[in-house]
Amino acid sequence: QVQLTESGGGLVQAGDSLRLSCTASGRTINNYHMAWFRRTPGKEREFVAAISWGGGSTYYADSVKGRFTISRDNAKNTVYLQMKDLKPEDTAVHYCAATLSWYGRPWKEANFGSWGQGTQVTVSS
Repeated sequence: QVQLTESGGGLVQAGDSLRLSCTASGRTINNYHMAWFRRTPGKEREFVAAISWGGGSTYYADSVKGRFTISRDNAKNTVYLQMKDLKPEDTAVHYCAATLSWYGRPWKEANFGSWGQGTQVTVSS
């Protein structure tokens, strides 16, 4: 499995921007589909965004569409999540995930076998 480490989280105000990074080690992510999920206390982890191994396809949750952008730099073994116009409801621990196949369902948590430890994003109103 590939090891994933997230960074870039923090405390921001509503309307601000933040960029999360997910750096992989142990293996190259060139062949991996990548995604971001998030969890708030008392709720299940939810899908945020996903990007195919070559970067040609991206997917977003309706709640972040138009505000978040997922991208990847395979040369740096890193995936990014650019977040704009942040809202208090975006407050969550954000996780990076990797899979060799998401079986046509990039939003399904169970299809991802490698996970990072998460990075906290807190948006104040």
